[in-house]
Amino acid sequence: MRLRESGEDYLEAILVLQQKSGAVRAIDVAGYLGVTKASVSKASSVLEDKGLIEVVKRDVRLTEEGSRVAHEILERHVFFRDLLIAAGVDADTAAEEACHMEHCLSEDSFQKLRSHLS
Repeated sequence: MRLRESGEDYLEAILVLQQKSGAVRAIDVAGYLGVTKASVSKASSVLEDKGLIEVVKRDVRLTEEGSRVAHEILERHVFFRDLLIAAGVDADTAAEEACHMEHCLSEDSFQKLRSHLS
């Protein structure tokens, strides 16, 4: 299942917030991504329809499939961030640019690049 870049960003944000504090609310996701709560609500509806998250009361939770996808996205982000930092890019710029890079490669290209550089 292919997600839009924004959908991947929401999943990654939920995972990161979940790792930091356990429970995740829509307001937490909004703050993390710098978007409105209404944007989170709309994205949550799409992600819930795709079976990637579930919203229970105020908590936003990754499903098993959503967790798998979110971990893959975070893995890409960390890979590109660390690669850029190792190349001499400052950490803030590396994190911002890694966020763009994580979305643009196919899984096959990413795996080959990672294998080549490891």
